[in-house]
Amino acid sequence: MSQLVNADFTGMVMFAKNHRENDLLVKFLTREYGKRMFFIKNAKKKDFKLRSAILPFTHGRYSGLIRSNGLSYINAALDVKQFENIFQDIELNAYATFLLNLVDAAFDDNFKIEAWFDRLARALTLIDAGNDAEVITDLIQIQLLNSFGIAIVWDHCVVCGRRDLALDYSESRGGMLCQNHWHLDEHRWHLSVKAAKTMAMLSLVSVFKLGQISVSPATKREIWQLTERIYQDQVGINLKSRHFIDQMQNWAH
Repeated sequence: MSQLVNADFTGMVMFAKNHRENDLLVKFLTREYGKRMFFIKNAKKKDFKLRSAILPFTHGRYSGLIRSNGLSYINAALDVKQFENIFQDIELNAYATFLLNLVDAAFDDNFKIEAWFDRLARALTLIDAGNDAEVITDLIQIQLLNSFGIAIVWDHCVVCGRRDLALDYSESRGGMLCQNHWHLDEHRWHLSVKAAKTMAMLSLVSVFKLGQISVSPATKREIWQLTERIYQDQVGINLKSRHFIDQMQNWAH
């Protein structure tokens, strides 16, 4: 039986979709209750008092009714703000949307994911502050693979454990092969040394300790193409937001 709890919670808007003529369904990632869908009555009316609190990339403290199963409700916005640069910049918007979509795909609704809420909030804060959106996105999507049940060894050879030789990714071996064992997979990815080292670093560093990292466009493109293949072939998801980033990168080229 579904239960309603009156609660304050920390949340961020993931997306909204139309519901009837004047209403919205707004999905929030909450720190305390996981991903929840909220029914917002009359949200599309011009005089709706919480309009600014449910815009994309808005986050902060809210008050409402949390239903154990089904739609929840928001009564008030207690202290909210928006990632303004992400909201206004199409490129930052694209990467942030992709990260929200990835987290949405990785976890079931109504399941508490406090650690990932904090990581995602930190990632969006860094992107909004002007840090390299693609590098931060790569870090999150590499580390999120474990939540999809894909455990890849990035920092050493899966055969001998060596870290001091050039490494390359092998899908069939579930991780990196050092150059002494490249012959074991004729279909290895052929990563550059820089890309392999960067992926190893991103797989291990905490987003809370991530400093300014300079990664060349060529290296970032290698990493993006490899993670795209992994998510398509091993995870089995093909997000529209990733395709939009692909198109956006093609505009730049």
